[in-house]
Amino acid sequence: MKNIGFIGASGMMGHGMAKNIQAKGFSLSVSVNRNRDAVADLVAAGAAVVDSPAELGSCDAVLICVTGSPQVEAVMTGVNGLLNAAKRGLIIIDTSTSEPESTAKLAALCADAGVVYVDAPLGRSPVQAEEGKLNTMVGATPEVFAQIQPILATYSENIFHVGGSGAGHIVKLLNNFVAQAICTATAEAFTVGAKAGIDPAELVKVISAGPVNNGLFQAMAKTLGGDFAGLKFELDNARKDLRYYTHLTEMVNVPSFVGEAVHQSLAMASNLGFGSEFVPSLVKAQEKLTGIKYTL
Repeated sequence: MKNIGFIGASGMMGHGMAKNIQAKGFSLSVSVNRNRDAVADLVAAGAAVVDSPAELGSCDAVLICVTGSPQVEAVMTGVNGLLNAAKRGLIIIDTSTSEPESTAKLAALCADAGVVYVDAPLGRSPVQAEEGKLNTMVGATPEVFAQIQPILATYSENIFHVGGSGAGHIVKLLNNFVAQAICTATAEAFTVGAKAGIDPAELVKVISAGPVNNGLFQAMAKTLGGDFAGLKFELDNARKDLRYYTHLTEMVNVPSFVGEAVHQSLAMASNLGFGSEFVPSLVKAQEKLTGIKYTL
């Protein structure tokens, strides 16, 4: 398995992944709708650029790294979509954060076409993508997992085979729910503390010395000094992921009191104009909502 196609190599996560796949000796072809300048280094290193996803159908495996389920479905089944010209035996690896319901539908379509569909969403950030140190959660059979593991290893520090088809996207949504719950709770705690008359920096000292401390909390703590880029994940993408999560809770008929609250907190921040900023701007939204200013 040497000829690899990539859809989304011009994106913040996709570029680093594609670069590492290429650097580890795989032959790379990329489909780019716009911003071809973003893949100029890949092309200079020997990558081929094709005009549509369908032209990647002759590869051994194709990775998809786009925003979410609508975009995945478009590149799979839309005009000049990948499934229109996919050879039998092709392995498609969806590294996007997608809805499990959509994943099941696409996996069935692929099976009918003699194609294998794998969900392998990502953890960590574009920085780790460039370094080849992402976390990857894989939903696939053991046999398929063994086939694709060398590809995933080019850009992953940790690879988790979490179950069969769809399990990767489920685990990813659970992971992101917990992550955004931490970020949302931190932003709220800072604001309540400031409103109650304490310096939120004192809370940071206490939490930093105890079991509640974690990397996400520290990224949010940087906002007190005016750094809102400690977590490079767009707030509207987080809102989308929580929407997928709450939809999942509905599908399995489990009440989601915390999930809905986190989703609405992100929706509120987006509505206040912070959707295109990074997740730590939840603090800015709290300041704007309450009129309390405590960050630099």
